[in-house]
Amino acid sequence: MHGWSGKILDIDLSSGSVETRPLDMEIARQFLGGRGLGARLLWDLVGPEVEPLSPENVLIFTTGPITASASQTSNRFNVSSKSPLTGTILHANSGGWWGMQFKRTGYDVLIVRGRAEKPSLIEITPDGVKIEDAGHLWGKGVFETTELLGQNRNKRNVMCIGPAGENLVRIAAIMNDGERALARGGPGAVMGSKNLKAIVVAGKEKNQPADKDQFKFMQYETGKLLKASPLTSQALPEFGTAVVMNVINEIGALPTRNFQQSQFEHADKISGEAITEEILVKNQACWACPITCTRISKTASGKEGEGPEFESAWAFGAQCGIDDLDLITEANFLCNDMGLDTISMGNTIGCAMELAERGLLDSDLRFGQAETLHDLIQDTAYRQGLGNELAEGSVRLAAKHGAPEIAMAVKGLELPAYDPRGMQGQGLVYATSNRGACHETGNMLGPEVLALPRLIDRFATQGKAGIVSVHQNSAAVIDSLVYCKFANMAVAEEFFARTLTAVTGEPYTADDLMKVGERVWNLERLYNLREGFTKEDDTLPDRLLNDPVVAGPSKGFTVNLAPMLVEYYQFRGWDENGVPKPEKL
Repeated sequence: MHGWSGKILDIDLSSGSVETRPLDMEIARQFLGGRGLGARLLWDLVGPEVEPLSPENVLIFTTGPITASASQTSNRFNVSSKSPLTGTILHANSGGWWGMQFKRTGYDVLIVRGRAEKPSLIEITPDGVKIEDAGHLWGKGVFETTELLGQNRNKRNVMCIGPAGENLVRIAAIMNDGERALARGGPGAVMGSKNLKAIVVAGKEKNQPADKDQFKFMQYETGKLLKASPLTSQALPEFGTAVVMNVINEIGALPTRNFQQSQFEHADKISGEAITEEILVKNQACWACPITCTRISKTASGKEGEGPEFESAWAFGAQCGIDDLDLITEANFLCNDMGLDTISMGNTIGCAMELAERGLLDSDLRFGQAETLHDLIQDTAYRQGLGNELAEGSVRLAAKHGAPEIAMAVKGLELPAYDPRGMQGQGLVYATSNRGACHETGNMLGPEVLALPRLIDRFATQGKAGIVSVHQNSAAVIDSLVYCKFANMAVAEEFFARTLTAVTGEPYTADDLMKVGERVWNLERLYNLREGFTKEDDTLPDRLLNDPVVAGPSKGFTVNLAPMLVEYYQFRGWDENGVPKPEKL
């Protein structure tokens, strides 16, 4: 294959049918793969009449034309569906090894529909495709399931759900290669609703570049840029993604105690530096990645595993007012084993802590109670006690207890680890993200904080709409190729376009890629509009719009969203109601 294999594997668990059909190559050229292709297929397959946890919803696993090519960070893949947490379009991507291995099975896409009568697993190997009984695995954690199914890095790779997915927890993740996650929006619950425990892949086919010499040259040039960037050659390898913990805290943009403050007094104890000094065992890399940002950590009790990443350390740390790095790390391990989104889990616990402190939730739960994390996470996965409420996410939790304003979420998805009162552009990213509050769909960390490619005023609003839109389009195309966004912090779109041309033999420019990104973004917007979302959903929690930061470098600021949103709609070519105009489409 040169980029695309041209094949879709379509499995209906209700009937047991397994069908291979051709990929529409015109659609592939327009949407590439990954997130873009997933959105295009979902548009046709899942309409407003479909409930997210019904057999009629689908899981669409997509690789990109770059996947498994050996271009730096070409290991990632995507899942698309309708979210059981938000009702919006769901897209999530993950690294590791599974995406590369699925590509090697000779398929670009796996569509899973229907619902099996009993717990099942899918195995895709050179010998064929099988739907097998998984009753002996149902109820087991991710780590045991992965081991029992024969995970073997470069030869055989396992993707599965844990108890959270089995119990239809709305914040459940799908886990691959043990500790990598397709997390946001609850894809694990969709997989659990299908009685599907795991998908195992082993392949032999190769994604060969159409122009081998040009591909090798682009590998060399990309490698130089990754080595020249202090972020990808020094900061991330040495301190992991949590390298930004102290940076974000120092500027007054680290959400603390459910976004009641924007600085955490003990941020240094949960930072990337602390992880490296106190619990780091070694670095680890995803397939074909020279950055090696993954942390293998070991706590004082002897528990060992991947992480915590920045978002996880924040979610169980500053968000909950906790500074015990060992217990934060073990909470991260437990989420991986249970199959839970760490961002939504930690955010929802923080919401529960505030509800309890305000006397709105009948519980002794309080900020800073590190010893409660383990039981809260486990109870959520099994829907026991208070965990049954946490399993619904923060929006439903807060609404049930009469304080919807306490949920820190957009379109139903919990906010990640940046307080937008200290990063105005990030606020616009959250408000307009198609899958709900998300930093990955257009992160303004680079220009507003890290001076990548240059530093802009983080408190300014004028002109932010254009910058955000470009970042969102860029993120959409990176998610469709599929590359790691850390690579994009060092490597410009021009290099990705030239690599894509070398792999596929199809001519692409940087402008072509950005048009693909815009096309993907507009289609996701249209999907949500069809689902009944409106411009009223392009907003932020009242706390961020109306309650100024009380202390620190961001003191006195709220998010000035309204003028940015007007400018954003205009820049996007949408009407005043946030609907793409016919001429734009």
